Amino acid sequence: MRNQLGTGLSRLHMNEYHARDTCRKIISAFRTVRPFCNTVKAEHAHKEKSGMSVRLTNREKSIMFSRCCIVLVSLCLLFFHTTAHGRGGNMTLAITSSVFTPDQLIPARYTCEGEDISPPLTFSGVPADTKSLVLIVDDPDAPDPAAPKMIWVHWLIYNLSPDTSGLAEGATAFPAGALQGISDFKRTRYGGPCPPIGRHRYFFKLYALDTMLPDLGRPNKESLLQAMQGHIIEQARLIGLYQKQK
Repeated sequence: MRNQLGTGLSRLHMNEYHARDTCRKIISAFRTVRPFCNTVKAEHAHKEKSGMSVRLTNREKSIMFSRCCIVLVSLCLLFFHTTAHGRGGNMTLAITSSVFTPDQLIPARYTCEGEDISPPLTFSGVPADTKSLVLIVDDPDAPDPAAPKMIWVHWLIYNLSPDTSGLAEGATAFPAGALQGISDFKRTRYGGPCPPIGRHRYFFKLYALDTMLPDLGRPNKESLLQAMQGHIIEQARLIGLYQKQK
């Protein structure tokens, strides 16, 4: 039964977060029936050994029917709730760029070897109940992909309007209310890839939140993530690669 549920959920094209959450809730709903069924089964086994009738009593039928109805209604509600979030307005939350495709090289123009400006980004599939968006750009391969020791933060933006369709190349002006955090370059603006050794991965992570965050001053990534805790509706990521050419 659990395998069938997992297969069905994957076909809904939901993001991993909602699929896992919904599967957990559905299994929990089924568990509400199991204790009663086990009790009835034990009672009937005892009656059968004693040569008594093993027909369900009216009370047992009534309880079994009501609990099955609860599970059925729960499944229906979960289905509509999850597909509504999973589609995000007929789409899943996504972040893309017109200058590089997923898991491909980021052009040097957007790195420390070029103009060090932010690449153009496009946001789509934002859930209808989103109140704000957060963008985090980081590198989990610092300083050396062969022996990573830290995650280097390149850019933090929060309280972007849910209507934001993306960010232009070299973005320095943002929709009203949007704020920036401090990166590991110790500045509140984009810092491009500048790997000291090897080919690094750069994660552009977009989060849809169910709230507007308070003004956090110049938060670092840890403080921003702490403020986001419990408010993430959906998230998406775009990974780009870069290795110094000189």
